[in-house]
Amino acid sequence: MSTGARPSALAPFRIRNYRFQWPSDLLTSWAFEIETLVLGWYILVETGSVLLLTILASLQYVGTLVAPALGMIGDRMGHRDLLVVLRLTYTALASTIMALALTGRLAPLNVMIIVAIMGLIRSSDLGIRSALLADIMPAERLVGAIGLSRTTQDSARIAGALTGAGLFAALGIGLVYAAVASLYLAAAILMSCLTRPKRTVTTSDLPANGHAVLRLLGDLKEGIVYAWSGPGMRAALCVAFLANLTAFPFTGGLLPYIAREIFHTDQTGLGYLSASFAVGSLIGSITLSLVGGLRIARLLIGATLAWYAMLLVFVEIRTIPVAMACLVLAGIAQSMSMISAAVILMRTASAHLRGRVMGVRMMVIYGLPIGLLAAGSLIDIIGYSATGSLYAAAGFIAMLAISIRWRADLWPLHAPANAR
Repeated sequence: MSTGARPSALAPFRIRNYRFQWPSDLLTSWAFEIETLVLGWYILVETGSVLLLTILASLQYVGTLVAPALGMIGDRMGHRDLLVVLRLTYTALASTIMALALTGRLAPLNVMIIVAIMGLIRSSDLGIRSALLADIMPAERLVGAIGLSRTTQDSARIAGALTGAGLFAALGIGLVYAAVASLYLAAAILMSCLTRPKRTVTTSDLPANGHAVLRLLGDLKEGIVYAWSGPGMRAALCVAFLANLTAFPFTGGLLPYIAREIFHTDQTGLGYLSASFAVGSLIGSITLSLVGGLRIARLLIGATLAWYAMLLVFVEIRTIPVAMACLVLAGIAQSMSMISAAVILMRTASAHLRGRVMGVRMMVIYGLPIGLLAAGSLIDIIGYSATGSLYAAAGFIAMLAISIRWRADLWPLHAPANAR
């Protein structure tokens, strides 16, 4: 088994399209992470409000509710073409922030408006790139390919956290955004170099009248119903929603507040904390790309429970080195949990519905803005530690409930979700 594990880790790069998609996703993820860190710190410093910080983070995910519709568009026009359009749009929006900052006209309200516009489409990027990955990758290489693809996000979190903090402190937000816009443009160019995968859905059979709208709505409904049809898929979607609601707020949108108010550090310390979680996530992604024969559904259960256990510890820690170590362990568990959920969905979904299925997967990310806004209010009322403990404990208990509810589909070795 060990002799076969190493070739399987790099096998996806033998596919030409993957050699262009991987660096395109990497540059996009890098730009995402720099933006998240820089804008979060900007809003916190300019306004001093944790509530506005959580609102900013929430605006980045307003598009999760329309993600199934974008997934349907991707199924029809092609996932590769849609990603090119999205990344060119990111370039335009980042250039707008750059221009406002360099001319001295940038203000918190401007940032909120632009982030809200970007949030309408940015939430769908991850799901559409996963659907494209399933289009271009043979089934036997899918687990390794998804693991390697996750390294684009994880390594970008490390680089984005460290370079974003340093660049912001040294150069200011205007020049940082010049770099961000360049990253998005390069990502769009790389994506355009992909050969279009064979289309699984065509638009030639759509009626050229008002019935087309009904047909499109019917296709959208079909995708949503299908994504919720299989027990394994339902469990994976529930875990994804739960994690976004109760786990991700404390390692994402609230991290600038935690760094400044709990650990009393600056943007460099924030970068170290963010990078620590990303290092753990990268370790988890690489591990899954190297190790074969795992029971994915069992891994989903164990990794998610371990993630919440680490968060229970993290919210009580007050020293940065220990917090960083805890975040590394939480990042490992998070990566294994979310990759497992993605693998279950991609293995189960029919090819012509993958975009819509992953759109539904992105839609459940809407739990994150809900969790962020609730956490921002609760922190003002009961404090940071109590809020963090409440979220982690509730998530742990809910994960146990999901495991019990779908035990027959997630735990037996012969269950389809545990297929090797």
